[in-house]
Amino acid sequence: MDRGLVGCGALANDFEIIGAAPEVTADAPAPAGDAANALVQLESIPVKGRASKTGYTRTEFGPAWADVDRNGCDSRNDILARDMTNETFKPGTNNCVVMTGTLTDKYTGTTITLTRGQDTSSDVQIDHIVALSDAWQKGAQQLNADQREELANDPLNLMAADGPTNSAKGDKDAATWLPPNRAFRCEYVARQTAVKAKYRLWVTQATRRWHIFVLVASLRLRALSSSLGNRAPASASTATAGRRAVRRIRSRFLLPQRIEQKR
Repeated sequence: MDRGLVGCGALANDFEIIGAAPEVTADAPAPAGDAANALVQLESIPVKGRASKTGYTRTEFGPAWADVDRNGCDSRNDILARDMTNETFKPGTNNCVVMTGTLTDKYTGTTITLTRGQDTSSDVQIDHIVALSDAWQKGAQQLNADQREELANDPLNLMAADGPTNSAKGDKDAATWLPPNRAFRCEYVARQTAVKAKYRLWVTQATRRWHIFVLVASLRLRALSSSLGNRAPASASTATAGRRAVRRIRSRFLLPQRIEQKR
């Protein structure tokens, strides 16, 4: 096990998982409600193998950056305006087309200044938290065209991000890629969980395992921080729901896996 993990050593013992633990740290614990709620949501998400990518094209999810909320502005510019500060807009576009702005990038923890242009617009890209190709292989093939277009433009599944880092992520899921900025990993996994629950997609066993590691590591850091007086504890109902979800996940998915491996 990687001894550089923060808050994950005890977690691996709790879950009795055989094999190396994922390289997960959460240097800043996320709000306990987010992690606990995500664990509860995770229980509702089916575990299946990855389906074939056959038939996938971007057009299966509708035109890129549609104006699905009918506010007169496409979803790309909506997300740029939501996630950046000090933005300016192209004249005559009713404050729609973002020309410049500053992004505090959650994936890297760095600050990026965006200037719209042929060679600079890609400095900030709009990432699908759950990549569309991954969604296609995890149940989106079974959605109708309108549902897939909604998924591709849902603000819950969209975030402005550092361009090179987003390109490096590609269509990977949480089992193969996590943000370099460890402080954002819990929120990232919680949002993936929320998207998959909302659109009734599934996860692989490996992805579920990584989600559990990240979320519970965050809860443990939250509890430690709270005990030191740095943060208010989670509400009793949220904390209880999170603990119950952990126990159910452990008994239903992880302990049976260990028993099978011992045979």
